[in-house]
This record gives sequence, structure tokens and C-alpha cells, in this order.
Amino acid sequence: MVSGADTLTELLSQRLASDPATLKLWRELVIKHLAFFSSPISEEIREEGRAQSRAEDILLVLEQRGIDVPDQVREQITNCRNTTILRHWLRHAVTAPTAKDVFTDE
Repeated sequence: MVSGADTLTELLSQRLASDPATLKLWRELVIKHLAFFSSPISEEIREEGRAQSRAEDILLVLEQRGIDVPDQVREQITNCRNTTILRHWLRHAVTAPTAKDVFTDE
């Protein structure tokens, strides 16, 4: 069953999609109340947050290990939204000799 809050959240998100700055602000406001929403946009925002957090973790591990992270590698990590792939990269970041080796399948 879809609640009125879910419907309102979805309608506002769709309407605001044409204005990226306003949509970003709306998402920041909604994220503070995600415990109350189970709408698709809420789940999307949560998933984006998980991905962003994982990407930050990968970069932190590399930084703490003293490994230089070229801009291209940093962009690939921060632009990835697949949490499964990011988890795989995080495991590799712990032992990879270079930042580029985070992406290897070994």
C-alpha cells in the first residue's frame, strides 16, 4: 500500500528533476526523514549514500596506506554507484600496491 507521504515524495521528486540544484536540496531534506519513508526515491537516496560512503572508505584506506590516487582513479571510485563493486574495490584497497590495482580481479 502506498502512503500519502510516498506519493508526495515521488511527485515532488519528479517535478524537481528539471532543476538539479533544487532537487539536490530536496533530497538533502528528505534524507533526514528516511526512517519514515519507504518510497523508491528514499531507497535510491539511501543507496546513493551507501555508495558515497564506500567510495570515501576506499579513498581513506589508500590515503592511510600512503598510496597516491591519480585523479582518474579518484573519479572512477567516486562516480561508481554500484555498492557490490565498491565493496570489491574496498577489499582490494587494503592490499593493492597502487591505486590502479584496486580495480584488478585477482
